[in-house]
Amino acid sequence: MSDSIVTEGDPVLRQKAQEVPAEMFGTKELADIVRRMGEALRVAPHGVAIAAPQIGVPYRLFMVRGFALEGNERNDEDPDVVFINPKIIKQSRKKVQVHGEGCLSVPDVYGTVVRYEKAKVRALDARGAAFERGGSELLAEIFQHEIDHLDGVLFIDTATHLKKELPNGEFVDYA
Repeated sequence: MSDSIVTEGDPVLRQKAQEVPAEMFGTKELADIVRRMGEALRVAPHGVAIAAPQIGVPYRLFMVRGFALEGNERNDEDPDVVFINPKIIKQSRKKVQVHGEGCLSVPDVYGTVVRYEKAKVRALDARGAAFERGGSELLAEIFQHEIDHLDGVLFIDTATHLKKELPNGEFVDYA
């Protein structure tokens, strides 16, 4: 796990992140944040997405690994996608129980979370152009999980059946 990923207990994870201002698009500052997020995500063995607060930056943006967006097997050649100032604009009525959801900021802890089966997000890309992206199953889970991060919510706040994986592979209850 990268040292740059902040973990449970860091106050930035509990803040509502602020919108990325229009004047930040096209700047070195925004490019550096995106680069740092990508670096942190690439060294996280189970990482599929990361929100800016997870690297200590209280802005509303998250990144999804390209293979997760496309529903492919892990492939580092698929380009990662950044969602800036994202909003869920549509979600299914149906909810599902997601078993084994985890988080890079709560290492080795997994639980069951109820999420919408499908979700559609409107966001801006790194140039400031608007786009929409819908997804189901894993991608819908990612959208909801990452937007929760931007609102200062961790998955452990609503998850049930929380378990922590020990170094020997055994699972114990997490309190």
